[in-house]
Amino acid sequence: QQEKSDPLELLRQCEEALGEGPPRLHRNFTSIGDGANGPGGRMRVMQWNILAQAALGEGLDSFVRCPPEALSWSRRKYLILEEILGHRPHILCLQEVDHYHDTLQPVLAGLGYGSSFCPKPWSPCLQVEGNNGPDGCALFFDHKRYDFLDSVNIRLSAMKIPTNQVAVATVLRCRSTGKRVCVAVTHLKARSGWERLRGQGADLLRHIHALVQKHGLPLLICGDFNAAPTEEVYRRFSASVRLDSAYKKLSRGGLTEPEYTTWKIRPSGESCSTLDYIWYSQDWLRVEALLDLPTEEQIGPGRLPSFSYPSDHLSLVCDFSFTQQPGGTL
Repeated sequence: QQEKSDPLELLRQCEEALGEGPPRLHRNFTSIGDGANGPGGRMRVMQWNILAQAALGEGLDSFVRCPPEALSWSRRKYLILEEILGHRPHILCLQEVDHYHDTLQPVLAGLGYGSSFCPKPWSPCLQVEGNNGPDGCALFFDHKRYDFLDSVNIRLSAMKIPTNQVAVATVLRCRSTGKRVCVAVTHLKARSGWERLRGQGADLLRHIHALVQKHGLPLLICGDFNAAPTEEVYRRFSASVRLDSAYKKLSRGGLTEPEYTTWKIRPSGESCSTLDYIWYSQDWLRVEALLDLPTEEQIGPGRLPSFSYPSDHLSLVCDFSFTQQPGGTL
């Protein structure tokens, strides 16, 4: 939490604090593009539901195969920082953040990140004794690379009724090229049976459509949508404003999502599904590389979270470049 921090030194401190133990998940990048970066070089974007400590990280979400010691904040905070520092994203989109003010904001500010945070109106974290405040969505950006232009916090509605889910939409300008981009981060309603409430995704699109249309901006939307690719909200995003899902590029032909972005074991059984996405304006942005997802063997029989990984959701990391000339319109 110093005013200026050395990222390599901070990473070393995290590794030292974690000490000996199970090896962390090792993941490689897969190159998608032809290696010819567009103007302005690459833009690295990271999407991650980090698992709220108060309401979920201390046993209330019933990760039955995860040792309680692995869920302590004293360990998880170093694993979370280690994951972020290991990839050094230019833009970082997080959900279930309930340690924004005391940990993530000051530590990442010391590394040169600006940020915006939007708490949930009725965060379940507040019902937990000794909580650290409400959880919400946070968006961080590298100040050395981007100028902040504007940001808005959005409370999402479904069927015209305000809900407990939120989003942050931020407009950034690349310092070296002057190119601008609108980035949004969100977390839609969880659980089976609440599919209609995940119409919140359509409300998010309505909020930001006018913004990107007015300024002619490319769009990035990162989030835990709590929706499989078969759900209506996924189909709506696929059909809207020329968006595409980055992680489809890992599949043969770029047509299907990964098998999973979250894998956990609850009392009701094992849950392995794809719920997390990085959506991008395919007329303006090109996927250059993606962080691979770990194998079942790497994740281990106890699934996530674990001593090796601090969340039940895997981080998604994508390198984008701007196309030479945007085609079509938003």
